[in-house]
Amino acid sequence: MSGKELEYIQEVFESNYIAPTGAFLDRFEESIKTFTKAPHALALCNATAGLHLALRVLGIGDGDKVLVSNFTFIASLAPVLYQKATPILIDCDSSWQMDLELLEEAIKKERPRAIILTHLYGGMANMQEVVALAKKYGVHLIEDAAESLGSTFDGQHSGTFGDFGVYSFNGNKLLTTGGGGVLVGKDEKLMQEARKLSAQAKEPGYPWYEHETYGYNYRLSNVLAAIGVAQMEVIQDRIAKKHQIFAWYQEELQEFGTFMPELPKVHSNRWLTTITFYDKDPLEVYEALKKERIESRPLWKPMHMQPAFKDFTLYSKGKSEELFAKGLCLPSGTQLTKEEVKEICQIIKAS
Repeated sequence: MSGKELEYIQEVFESNYIAPTGAFLDRFEESIKTFTKAPHALALCNATAGLHLALRVLGIGDGDKVLVSNFTFIASLAPVLYQKATPILIDCDSSWQMDLELLEEAIKKERPRAIILTHLYGGMANMQEVVALAKKYGVHLIEDAAESLGSTFDGQHSGTFGDFGVYSFNGNKLLTTGGGGVLVGKDEKLMQEARKLSAQAKEPGYPWYEHETYGYNYRLSNVLAAIGVAQMEVIQDRIAKKHQIFAWYQEELQEFGTFMPELPKVHSNRWLTTITFYDKDPLEVYEALKKERIESRPLWKPMHMQPAFKDFTLYSKGKSEELFAKGLCLPSGTQLTKEEVKEICQIIKAS
C-alpha cells in the first residue's frame, strides 16, 4: 500500500457512498485516463469483465472466431467462451509475445472478428505491426494489458492501441485494489454501452428498473476505487522498483539463464522478473525456494496444454512449450530488498 489508502477510504465512509457509485470511482477512472492518455475508462470488478464487455459491445458471439494469445493466463481466453465464440490460439515467438507471422497466417485462414493480444509479464509485441495487421484485415484489436499497466511502445501506453484495452488491479499486479480492473477504449458510444452493461443494463430515465437487454454486475465499488486512486499516485515509483529488482536478478543470475527480452521501442514495467534456465529444472528450483517459504511459480502453462483447451485450433512453432519447460517467475514484490534478492539467488544457485 502507498500510505494514502486509509485516508481515502475514510473519506468514502464519511460520504456513505460504499456501493458502486461515488466520487472515487470518477477519480480512479480519471487517473487512468490521465496516466495512459486513453480517451475513456471504466472501473470494473476485474480485467476479465473488461474483456467480456469489449467482446459483447463489439457484437462478437456465437460462431465468430477470436484469435487469442496461447502463452497466457486463462482469463485472456475465457471471455471468448462466455460469448460462445470460438478461440483460435496463437503462440508466442522468441520475444515471449504473440508471434506476428503466425498471427497474419491465422487471420488469412480463419477470418476472425477480433484479436485478443496479451502483453505478457509487462512486455509488449511490436504494436506498430499489430495495428497495421488489424487495419489491413479489418479485425478488431483488444489488448489484454492486465500485466502491463505503465508499459509503453514508442512512448504510447499498452492498452491504448486497439479498440479496447484492459488493466488488472488484482492482488498480484503492479498496483492493486485487492480485486479490480479497468476497461479503456476509443469509441465513446461503445464505452457508454459497456458502462450500461456493467451495471445490469439499467435504462436511464425511469423510476423503476427498466431493461431492454441483460447486463452484468461488473462495477467496482467506491471503496476499492479509493484504494486505486492512492495506488495510481505511486505508479512511477512502483515501476522504478520493479526495474531495480530486475537489475538485481540479472546481475546475480545472468550465468544461469536468460530473462524475458524487451523488443526495440518497448519500455516494460517489468511486472514479474522471469527467467528460463540453461541447465536447471525450474520445478526443482521451485521446490528449493518453497522449502524456505519463498514463493515462485512456473511460467504460464500454454493454453493448448490445458486439458480444457487441448482440442482448440493452434498456430504454433513450439516456443511456448519450450519456455514453460525451462522457465520460472521469480519473487518480484516491490517490498523486496537487495539482500533478500541475493538470498533468493543463493538458493537458486545451490539448487
